[in-house]
Amino acid sequence: MSGKENNMSDRNEIVSRVTAALEGKPAPVAIRNARKVDARGERRGYWVVSDAAGVIVAAGTGEEAFEHYCRTVGLDPADRNAVIDAEGRILTPGYVDIHAHGAWEKSFDDGSDGIDVARAGHAVHGTTRQVLSLITNPVDVICRNIRPVRATMESGRPDILGCHLEGPFLALARKGAHDPECLKDPVPDIVDKMLEASGADPASGKLGCIRQITIAPELPHGISAIRQFAAAGVVPAVGHCDADYETAKAGFDAGAGIMTHMFNAMNGLHHREPGPIPAAVEDPRVTIELINDGFHVQDPMVKLGFGLAPHRIAFVTDAMAATDCPDGHYLLGALDVDVRDGHARLASNGAIAGSTLLLEKAVSRAVLELGISPVDAVEAATLTPARAFGFDRRNDVTGFPIGLLAPGFAADELLLDQETWTVRRVWCNGHPVR
Repeated sequence: MSGKENNMSDRNEIVSRVTAALEGKPAPVAIRNARKVDARGERRGYWVVSDAAGVIVAAGTGEEAFEHYCRTVGLDPADRNAVIDAEGRILTPGYVDIHAHGAWEKSFDDGSDGIDVARAGHAVHGTTRQVLSLITNPVDVICRNIRPVRATMESGRPDILGCHLEGPFLALARKGAHDPECLKDPVPDIVDKMLEASGADPASGKLGCIRQITIAPELPHGISAIRQFAAAGVVPAVGHCDADYETAKAGFDAGAGIMTHMFNAMNGLHHREPGPIPAAVEDPRVTIELINDGFHVQDPMVKLGFGLAPHRIAFVTDAMAATDCPDGHYLLGALDVDVRDGHARLASNGAIAGSTLLLEKAVSRAVLELGISPVDAVEAATLTPARAFGFDRRNDVTGFPIGLLAPGFAADELLLDQETWTVRRVWCNGHPVR
């Protein structure tokens, strides 16, 4: 199911169907005879059963137990229309992307319509949950773009985890494809405006819809802003920075829990000037984003990342509007972008302008091209990004935990082709997406 292969009417139909499915009610799901791959390991002959609340009630091997649990959720184990035979296909948890800007010619900055379209583009490829990244803009525009994310979450859709603000608190020297005219120092008044737009009320402990925000900690108010956001339940991220080791470490100690796309838009490793990367690597509290497209980060560095920080690498896409679209001219915020051979660069200066990556591709190339173990590759797209926000346990955003194929976890499930690791079936919280 590629956007490159679908005409506009086909895509519109897919968007309508996916949106309706996610806005509807979950239904019981029973899958048998699968090769399970999640962060806890691989098992063949695996089955999983979820209930009408979209929660996994049981999983394991053994036909008798499977039939029992099918009946408990109202499914006839002999009904081939109700029970899915995986026929040995790979079964994984739904993918979780915590840093992406859009797809199918739409950005998450484009209001509710943009959210519906871009989410469908990622959802049909297995990204069941997503943090919607908003690009650098004037502060008032950022606040305006936060509100549709908040409204969509409040409508009850399970697939949207909140938003990520990638800017405007970035270092000018490491801005990447962000508008330099809009960069700001994160003074308390601006932070307050953003939190208010998100619906957060730090005084009462109410969470807003901002999940993470990228901050260059060396900015005059960088460390204090990290503390301010963290106190409001946001997970600050260190990135787009020119910070030295000590300053990055101070950012993590102040409450930053993520490194925004490691290696990209930051000073690199140097034996006498370690910079921010070692500060993230040595801190077990930090989740480290990595763009595994073979372009942003070369393969040897991807493998190095897994060696430096095992179980803490989170695949992200940083996907922009051109994702799953033909090469051509696109917009990233107000900036002109040219996409050639699937690589996005600013028309003005050739700077890398996000990616056209899907998590489906990040996982498949990790396994098939880099030789990373299936368990580690799947973990990087499921449990690790979920854990960055505490979504691997009961919480106020997802309710039930996500990231594993285990009882008590949300029924976020993918069936993948064994040879290509291509996504064939998708469920999000028991909602049939594909």
